[in-house]
Amino acid sequence: MAASVPFTPAVAAADDVAPSRNTVWRRFRRHKPALVGGIIIVLMGLVAITANLITPADPNFIDQVNWQGYPLAPGVAGHLLGTDENGRDLLARLMFGARISLTVALFAVIMEISIGTFLGAISGYYGGWIDFVIMRTTDVVLSIPLLPLLLVITAIVAGTSNKASLNFGVIVLIIGGLSWPAVARLVRASFLSLREREFAEAAKALGNRDGRIIFRHLLPNAMAPIIVQATLEVANVIILESTLSFLGFGIQPPTASWGNMLANAQSNITVAPWAAIFPGLCILITVLAINYLGDGLRDALDPNT
Repeated sequence: MAASVPFTPAVAAADDVAPSRNTVWRRFRRHKPALVGGIIIVLMGLVAITANLITPADPNFIDQVNWQGYPLAPGVAGHLLGTDENGRDLLARLMFGARISLTVALFAVIMEISIGTFLGAISGYYGGWIDFVIMRTTDVVLSIPLLPLLLVITAIVAGTSNKASLNFGVIVLIIGGLSWPAVARLVRASFLSLREREFAEAAKALGNRDGRIIFRHLLPNAMAPIIVQATLEVANVIILESTLSFLGFGIQPPTASWGNMLANAQSNITVAPWAAIFPGLCILITVLAINYLGDGLRDALDPNT
């Protein structure tokens, strides 16, 4: 009689579905735009974290040389990128604005991915009436336009507290709490396929509980599309937060945000175009870098390539 070979579900799952780490890194390095995008995002994150150390300027300090309300041009009076309409150093405000924009995006996406992954995993694994209830709820949330809802909630907040803006925590909760349906559908689709594979059936036969099968055996093999979706959602949240602040309903001055910096620059766009160009470039470069990073991760993590 032939000797039986022990079966390890987790190892079989990884070999069957996901490429190895070395393979992922080799594929990612071949994607030059993604590599550059990753470097840019790392640099942006370092700037946001160490803004206090990099620039000695106070982002809210008003230069008295500029008391007449005329922005200083780049390079004048020690301001490398010039000042805004109030005489505040533009470089310092860009760095501190990066901290606000990236932090909002990071926390909102963490919340979004957590909710979407949990609901999508439960829906895809169990199916039946659980799947029906979760997916119909997902359809309802998807039908809600996010930006108009944020504006309505802002109006309600302004009516109850005389504050015509949303604070940091409320923005994160609303964006993260309403952006999860796309992630839930993505995870559900992955689980519908993964639960039929041999390693999932073997895990059941070995007596593993549903929770262990979902989070120990199936979820690790669904991480590739989740990671890609998370990177793309960071870019979407940055644009959404910037739009909200640009409209005057998000992060409010004097706190620096790329969106409200663009809004404030409108009044002097003809005499001080740099006040709008630099925050606009920060948004453009960051979003492009994140999108390229997402494309590179998608190609690197694809088990079919």
